[in-house]
Order: sequence, then structure tokens, then C-alpha cells
Amino acid sequence: MSSLYLLALDASSSACSAALLRQQGSQRECLARFEMTPRAHTRRLMPMVDDILAEANIATQQLDAVAFGRGPGSFTGLRIAAGAAQGLAFGLDRPLLGISTLEALALQAHRRYHFRHVVTALDARMGEIYAATWHCLNDTLSLQSDEVVVAPANFHLPAEETDWVGVGSGFTLWDDFALSLQANMSQHLTDLEPRAEEMAWLAVRDLEAGLGQAAHKAQPVYLRNDVAWKKPA
Repeated sequence: MSSLYLLALDASSSACSAALLRQQGSQRECLARFEMTPRAHTRRLMPMVDDILAEANIATQQLDAVAFGRGPGSFTGLRIAAGAAQGLAFGLDRPLLGISTLEALALQAHRRYHFRHVVTALDARMGEIYAATWHCLNDTLSLQSDEVVVAPANFHLPAEETDWVGVGSGFTLWDDFALSLQANMSQHLTDLEPRAEEMAWLAVRDLEAGLGQAAHKAQPVYLRNDVAWKKPA
């Protein structure tokens, strides 16, 4: 693939982000925007896209693929990013890739801090977390336990490793995790949020593996079945 422009969008958390990965020959770089924008994703996401495309001096028609944070995460945010990404991919007739927010968070932790055994957890509200565990080596991530939505006390680590590091907003519930899990974790960081930048790198990997989908087939992953709650009458 001699040249490539891939746009990634994310609105799965309190943050909002967009990234453009561009490749020319063997050189790759990523332009990114990231803001903490609770309840302002709809207003900020597309201006971020316009800003990045302007910086790269390309038009949307030059995009080769689109990616989005497919979840788990905020139901409203996931729908906002998925809708924007689907609209772009459909209008351009380009492949669409849904990227795990938990995997993107693990890649961020690995690249920034060189962590190898990572637990990613996002606050799922209602006393629960979205969580998964990963082994990370040389930017390659291996899922060690399935993505789940679970109460912190009921989340368990794979048995074969002990030096785990936790990242993500789910660890604001640290006191609710089992003492046995806490004993097997060397530290936890609560301030990392999923970012479109890591999603762009993961999306290129998936695109090269032939995992791009038609726009209507790529859907958010909520994990929790009750994606909407009705107020009592």
C-alpha cells in the first residue's frame, strides 16, 4: 500500500477525538485532535475532522477508509461516532472499521508507558465496568480475557501473570475491586481515555488484514443488552 489516508473518530467517553493516519511509501504519521468535551461531542466531532483534513491539505474524497471507536463506552457517544463514521464511509463508498475502545486504551498505555500486562477498564455506570486484559509487546496486542461488563468485585485476572497495570476510568472504583486483584496489580491509572489516534493505528492493521466492512455492517458494541432504560410510569 504505497499511499493511504485513514480517518478515525471517537466519542465513547467524556473525551472527543479524531485522527488522520497518512502513509506515503513506507512512512506513516498520524495527525490527531483530542478534547475533554462532556456532552459536546455532537458539536465538536466534525469540526475536529475538518481541522485535521485542512492541516493535511486533503479533501474527504481522498480518504481510503474510515474507522470509529465501536465501544464499549457511552451509549450516546458510540452512536454519535458510529453515525458520523457511517455517513462518511457510505457517502464515499469506503470501508469502515469498528475499533475496540478497550484495545485502543491498551495500546495507548503500552506506547506511553511501555506496560506489557494491561487491564483496561472504563466506568460503565450503574456500579459496573467495561473491562478486558491484554498482553502488549512491540505494539502488538493479544487479548487475554474477553471484553465484559461486570461489577468490579466480580472481575478476575488471568491466573498466569501477576504484574498487571490497570488503566482507564473504571479504576476510579478501585475500592470495589477484590483484594486478590488489587494484590496482583502494581499500579492503576485513572486518567487515560480512549483516543482516535490509537484507533487509527489499529484500523490500519485491520484494513491490511482485510477486515474493512461496508458502512451499514459496522455497528457499535455495547456489551450491555439494555441500551436504553425506560423511566417508571
